[in-house]
Amino acid sequence: MKYRQSMVVDFYELTMANGFFLEGKKDKIVYFDLYFRKTPDNGGYAIFAGLETMINYIENLHFTKEDVEYLRKQKLFDEEFLKYLLDFKFTGDIYAFKEGSIMFPNEPVVTVKAKLIEAQIIETFLLQTINHQSLIATKASRIKFAAQGKKVLEMGARRAHGESSSILGSRAAYIAGIDGTSNVASDQLFGVPAGGTMAHSWVQLFDNEYEAFKAYAKHYPNNSTFLVDTYDTLGSGVPNAIKVIKEILLPINAKNYSIRIDSGDLTYLAKQARKMFDEAGLPDCKIIVSNALDERLIQTLITQGAPIDLFGVGERLITAKSDPVFGSVYKLVAIERNNKIVPKIKISDNEEKITTPHFKKVYRIYAENGKAEADIITLHDEVIDTNEPLTIFDQYSTWKTKTYEKYTLVEMQKPIFLAGKKVYELPTLKEVRDFAEKGLNGLWEELRRFDFPHKYYVDLSKKLWDVKQKLIKTNQV
Repeated sequence: MKYRQSMVVDFYELTMANGFFLEGKKDKIVYFDLYFRKTPDNGGYAIFAGLETMINYIENLHFTKEDVEYLRKQKLFDEEFLKYLLDFKFTGDIYAFKEGSIMFPNEPVVTVKAKLIEAQIIETFLLQTINHQSLIATKASRIKFAAQGKKVLEMGARRAHGESSSILGSRAAYIAGIDGTSNVASDQLFGVPAGGTMAHSWVQLFDNEYEAFKAYAKHYPNNSTFLVDTYDTLGSGVPNAIKVIKEILLPINAKNYSIRIDSGDLTYLAKQARKMFDEAGLPDCKIIVSNALDERLIQTLITQGAPIDLFGVGERLITAKSDPVFGSVYKLVAIERNNKIVPKIKISDNEEKITTPHFKKVYRIYAENGKAEADIITLHDEVIDTNEPLTIFDQYSTWKTKTYEKYTLVEMQKPIFLAGKKVYELPTLKEVRDFAEKGLNGLWEELRRFDFPHKYYVDLSKKLWDVKQKLIKTNQV
């Protein structure tokens, strides 16, 4: 089935756009923030991914005659509005974090300044893109951290929620540090290293396990991984792997061989297999494990001393099974009236749903040791003098303060589009991955633990806090 990205839109965005058009508001300049409220798995941080997909969407956004004809048949839309859609393109400004950035709740990672209809129509695609890819990148980062430097492969394509989820999920996982993927399309499109060997069906289709391993070693002598749990991991699988390695691979000086265990007690089986290989004089044989792995199980395997060299992680990574919704939102924060920015706020009985108004900037505060200390959100035209001490305060518990004497500020948002033109040079995937790694290395390790991670503060400047409090008070009913 073919579809156009322009139609990946919630229907209410089109009914609102039609209404805005009829109300004469289509050219009104507005400001929207995209941000998330809560980190998945109650973690201490998240990783921003999906910017490249978002950029490609904005650059190619248009409605075809077929799209407009579909909408005409709904008998809801004004004919002049439909004609307007035929010439539609994005002409506004977009500011965003660099892809691979570490991000935290309630800070605008994407800000859109555009004509009202343009800003509204792109909402769904931006949210689904950033939500999905940031979710997978964040999960992958946790999994890679649990592996403590050991290699991790993403192997979840067959359990992913559709082809785009598997392909873009592999890319997002690679940004966050995963070493490779089983997904060939992700390698072809993005350069995520793809690899794989055999399934149980390979073993079953031969008369016996030994013949299956022997045939595979003959065809792939420099990349032989034997799946040893088809019948009996320790009783036949490992012994047959040892036999084939000695008979086929060692005589030709092949050095890249391993086994994979896909079921059973992985710690026990890995320990016993390691002992068997060492006793057979094959200390170089690597042990790979798979089977519903995630960061918690990997952490346990390592704690128990399992001699595992590589983890293959599938469904629990590509679907972020433990917490599969990222939850970014897209909220109006300001409008322009008489060429002046007028802040707007959404008030709720739920404190976490009260928005932070105005056109804003986000700065990351780094200490002398290069570690990220906190983020501060300011008004767009605020200037912080880094030659002076900087005092920040908790926006909810305002008596909590901290003063920095020596620090560095990094502005997190970069201009991506200005007046509809892309002004951002897309980095390579490796550059994005390296940038993410640098950001992760800049975090305190307490932020990365899985249980009760350290709280990273995202505070408001005094000027922005005052604007928010004033609007809360004057907009209450």
